[in-house]
Amino acid sequence: MAVYTEVSDEELEAFVAEYDIGTVIGCKGIAEGVENSNYLLQTSNGSFILTLYEKRVDPDDLPFFIGLMEHLASQGLACPTPLHGRDGKTLRELCGRPAAIITFLQGLWPRRVTARHCAALGRAMAELHLKGQSFPHSRPNSLGLGNWRPLFELEARRADEVKPGLAEQLRGELDWLEAHWPADLPTGIIHADLFPDNVFFMGDRVSGLIDFYFACTDFLAYDIAICLNAWCFEPDGAFNVTKARLMLCNYQQVRPLTADEFRSLPTLARGAAMRFLLTRLYDWLNTPPGAFVKRKDPMEYERKLRFHAEIGGPGAYGLEIGPVSAGDC
Repeated sequence: MAVYTEVSDEELEAFVAEYDIGTVIGCKGIAEGVENSNYLLQTSNGSFILTLYEKRVDPDDLPFFIGLMEHLASQGLACPTPLHGRDGKTLRELCGRPAAIITFLQGLWPRRVTARHCAALGRAMAELHLKGQSFPHSRPNSLGLGNWRPLFELEARRADEVKPGLAEQLRGELDWLEAHWPADLPTGIIHADLFPDNVFFMGDRVSGLIDFYFACTDFLAYDIAICLNAWCFEPDGAFNVTKARLMLCNYQQVRPLTADEFRSLPTLARGAAMRFLLTRLYDWLNTPPGAFVKRKDPMEYERKLRFHAEIGGPGAYGLEIGPVSAGDC
């Protein structure tokens, strides 16, 4: 989450008046994240999240995102639910941007990720994948394999400003990934951005998954690969195999992985590291001065990419191919 667009008091009050949620008491910008402008909205009826969808989000995709959240919530997944206005609409316009109000979820995202967090995440992610199977719509991954090279070429001439030789390194990695990317793995709805700040906990229990604005149809195991990168590396860059094993094991308690999915995890994790390296590189070089958003270091994901490229196989993630039991977790 982030804030790029400022909303005046008058505009906010007129917008909220379209809903049956009371009157505005307060509204505070949320600085975390990089995609949309988000506010914690307090009204006389409670707390909500107000989101203004910025330029990176295609307005044509918004009905998919909104519909997916409504579907998953109806299936019992703890996730935000978009509010309908008095006219029945969930999407309208505010400050020249598409905008929506969604429910506020209780809980906190983990500033310090533990192995227990990773175990609970594994189960929650598998439940998301299963509950998403009945969603009747699909959306191609707009930041999938085919999009990485065009994104790289946008910043290829400036990449070496971040690290000498980075452009050549990334070009070689893209060549490898395009030649080795798996095919015919199980597909379905994935979140595609399950970073710790998008997962709320109450104690060790997941209380909600948020920010579905990268959700798409792709390999289910690619979601796992994203989470291996986002949850299983320590602040000093070391890979925590215990966190990875517990995430994978608990995922498989809900949705067992196929042998092909398991064997593909190193390649998928290498690709996931490339995807976030490239988008962070773009933001690092292009975030406008004064934006109420914290840039994220692309080199964190360069180091993760090298880790996945150098391991000998999926066993490096702490679990071997085959069925798992509760005792393994």
